[in-house]
Amino acid sequence: MDRRTLILSSLAVAGVAGCASARDPSMTGPTPPSGSAPAPGATAEQSPAKPYEPGEIVTNVSDFLGVTAEAAGGAIERTFKDNGRPTAYIAGEEGSAAISVGARYGRGLLYMKEKEPVEVFWQGPSLGFDLGGNASRVFTLCYNLWYADKIFQRFPGVEGTAYFIGGLGVNYQRADDITLAPIRAGVGLRLGANLGYLSYSRKRHVIPF
Repeated sequence: MDRRTLILSSLAVAGVAGCASARDPSMTGPTPPSGSAPAPGATAEQSPAKPYEPGEIVTNVSDFLGVTAEAAGGAIERTFKDNGRPTAYIAGEEGSAAISVGARYGRGLLYMKEKEPVEVFWQGPSLGFDLGGNASRVFTLCYNLWYADKIFQRFPGVEGTAYFIGGLGVNYQRADDITLAPIRAGVGLRLGANLGYLSYSRKRHVIPF
């Protein structure tokens, strides 16, 4: 190989490497909300959640809780008005009982668009003017929950602020900027108001604290 050929070959290799470097900055994922950036090297499964439309949620609530679309639509309209579009939801079952001091336990699956469902457990104590027990299905709307692992924390709530639409009970739980809106339909009687929290975890815990 003569000297001229060697020089031309070196220039060609350098040009290809330069083009590849210029393309790298464009290979980035979606920009997550402030304070919710994924870890370096995050996969597509770890990308921010995509919000659900009202029609999708009404259908899912109606099917899962076994209520009419009108009843589901009434509850969904209120939560959408208060919080906007949910980024996830939990479909599960729970049981609770109280004589002033109470406890609640539940289990379900966390759903996000284009992601695999994640099994979730929850448990928590309550204290207040409260008497009775109930077993119910619960459909929890999750707002500003952009990544599944952010569900695993404590969410304080005031059960006394619950409202009822079409036989469905709804209340809010909040932690940081994440809001959960459990929608319950079940059997039993629960009277009064209480203060407490629910702790969401990857495994079931017998002690509710």
